[in-house]
Parts: sequence; C-alpha cells; structure tokens
Amino acid sequence: MKDLISLHDITSEELHQLLTLGLKLKDELKKGIPHPILKGKTLGMIFTKSSTRTRVSFEVGMTQLGGYPLFLSSNDIQLGRGETIHDTAKVLERYLDGIMIRTYAHSDVIELAEEADIPVINALTDLLHPCQVLADLMTTYEHKGKLEGLKFAYIGDGNNMAHSIMYGCAKAGLDCAIATPKDYQCDDEVVENAKADFKASGRELILTEDPIEAIKNADVVYTDTWVSMGQEAEKAERQKIFTPYQVNSELFKHASDDAIFMHCLPAYRGFEVTEDIIDGPHSVIFDEAENRLHAQKAVMATLMG
Repeated sequence: MKDLISLHDITSEELHQLLTLGLKLKDELKKGIPHPILKGKTLGMIFTKSSTRTRVSFEVGMTQLGGYPLFLSSNDIQLGRGETIHDTAKVLERYLDGIMIRTYAHSDVIELAEEADIPVINALTDLLHPCQVLADLMTTYEHKGKLEGLKFAYIGDGNNMAHSIMYGCAKAGLDCAIATPKDYQCDDEVVENAKADFKASGRELILTEDPIEAIKNADVVYTDTWVSMGQEAEKAERQKIFTPYQVNSELFKHASDDAIFMHCLPAYRGFEVTEDIIDGPHSVIFDEAENRLHAQKAVMATLMG
C-alpha cells in the first residue's frame, strides 16, 4: 500500500491488517498507552468539501500519533485556481509526509496519488469513501465478534457509500445487499469491479430495487442521506423518490433480531431513517463515528510510518 484511494485496490489481508491495527490503537488509547508512531511527521489535509467528522478525526488522530496535521482549505491552496494537480503534488511532497484529501472529483485524487511521491489518503470523493467503510467494518467486528459470513444491507442512494460498502464487504468476507431506486443505482464500473471482488471472495452480492429483499435477515443495516452535498436542488424530488427506502421499524423487522444499525452521518431524522431506529437499541452510530478516529490512525500509521 502506497496510498489508500479505494478498498478495491487493496488485498483482503491488507484490509484485515488495517482493522487489526485500528483495534490495537483504540485499545492502547483507552489504556493511556501512547503511540507516537508518526512523531516528527506532517499530514497535509486538503478540503474542498467540508466535514465535521473527517477534519476532527484526522487532526486528532495525527496528533495522537505524534505528528502534525496541517489543514488546507480551498482558500489556502492554489489547486483549482490555476495551478495544476501535478505542480501542487510536486510542491507538497517537498514539505509533507502524507496528504489527505476530501474533494468532489475522484479523478483528482487518482491524479494526485500518481503525481505525489508521498502517500495520499482518500477521505471522500463523489465516487468513494473508503475511510468510512473501514470504520464501519471495525464497528461491525466489535459488535458481532466477526465479519466473515455476515450480511450487510445498504438501503438508499447508489452513492459513494454504497460503492465503498460493496468493495469493503467483498474484501472482508461479508455478503452484501444494496437496495436503490431505479435511476439511482450504483456506478456501472464500480459494480463490475465489486462483482469481481465478490467472485474472488466467494461471498454474495445482491443488487435490487426492493428494500425488503435487501434487508431480509441482515446483520448490519445501513443508510445514508438522500441529498448529498451538491444535490440540494434535487431535494424535493429525491425525498419523494426515496420515501419507500426509509429505514423504519416496519422495514427493520425483516432484519435479524440482533441486527445493528449504522449511518455515516450527518443524518436527517424523519427522512432516510426514523428516530426510533437511529436513537433506538439497534443503533451503533456513535461507536461508528468514534471508530473513524481509530481506523484512520491505522491508515496513517501504515502508510506514513
């Protein structure tokens, strides 16, 4: 692993190593054991898309690893205002030990990783969100005691979360069911890549328009906002189309009795999920949010240490 751009790019062994390290670093933190693995190193954090969890978890995580996090907003750098990605990469690699980027176009992250001689971490693009799924798998393991053979159901938009969930489940050995409305399905290329990953792992991938089919006997139930950043103009139309995909008690009863509920946040209660589910006994959303810190520390320590 030189970079973390997509979970499709890494092996099952590498994924499990990241999860194991994340759990170890979490345990050490709880016990007050310092782990200055990245002492003296600097992570540049490029944000053209803002985020509460991403910024806080990466900044705190880098600090706990003994390094220095440097926040770079779109107002702080010339990228996107005339300077090429190539030139930006070549300059930043002279100053930094790693780059984290959260942006819109996935192609920008790929190009940045190709041009930079230091590790690049994809903290979200419109296509993929690998760091979130590492935290999701870590949370699943904590609550279920295993990953292999579980069923993971995603209900909602065929977006970056759905894409990375497919990749992550295939590499971790889970069955995966994705339920999306017609015309809001997953990216064709991602689906083909995911099918190849599932074939290699021997697990099952279900793509359906029926949320009941997807959630049936699921051990993990997941949803995401219906209106992502940049889609605000589609809000009214999306809410109408996605209403049958709301995760509520009527739908949730088709999952396993001990199923857990997850959401990458921010959540809009009463839309993609009802309050009785997201605030109920099945919900582990705040454990999940916390694990962004530990999973990303594992990524940084692996790539930069």
